[in-house]
Amino acid sequence: MSFDPERVETVTFDSYSTLVDVDAAENALEERVEEPEPISKRWRSRSLEYTFVANHIDAYQPFYEMNRDALQYALDAHGVDLPTEERDEILAVYHELDVFDDVRDGIERLRDAGYDCYVVSNGNPEMLESMVEHADIRDLLEDTISADEVQTFKPAAGLYRHAAARTGTPIEGIAHVTAGWFDVMGARHAGMQGVWIDRKGAPWEPFDGEPDLTVGTIDELSETLEQ
Repeated sequence: MSFDPERVETVTFDSYSTLVDVDAAENALEERVEEPEPISKRWRSRSLEYTFVANHIDAYQPFYEMNRDALQYALDAHGVDLPTEERDEILAVYHELDVFDDVRDGIERLRDAGYDCYVVSNGNPEMLESMVEHADIRDLLEDTISADEVQTFKPAAGLYRHAAARTGTPIEGIAHVTAGWFDVMGARHAGMQGVWIDRKGAPWEPFDGEPDLTVGTIDELSETLEQ
């Protein structure tokens, strides 16, 4: 399926890895553990795995708590024992992750072109509040939409349908922008156009189709919509 700019009325964005860099969380580990990279990667992957499982066994809890459990597992798996205070300090980095360089200018360009922009995220409201503040994009967004509102994580179709209802846009009129392959698939399955933002030149997943559009920056999406 190819991307159809004429269908797009509203643009939604994922948050983590899309607007802010979760790899920056590794910095919070550097002063406390000898090998931060593998712990950081396991932390991130486990937090996502927990959300996938939670959707199927009715074990929802706010994403910040999922992230806490995932961090604890990653530390345990690597034989690292940290006091609660230090674990909380590491976890708190999610409130101030580095923002990708193209974010503010790219979203502003979309807004100026007439597109309403929202964030649709697994993050709970408190996490999204701090992310928007830290990224300095509050004035560019119509709103943030959290999985907490329906207690269902991506890529469940219910969250995307809820997002469409919250934006007041027919679901087929939404382009969802995300760095997460599973998020692209979830958005497309629910009826949105899935835009994969691939800043690292990674290969696409070899099953169940492709994104409607692949871009390297938010500006590239703006250029496509302006054509």
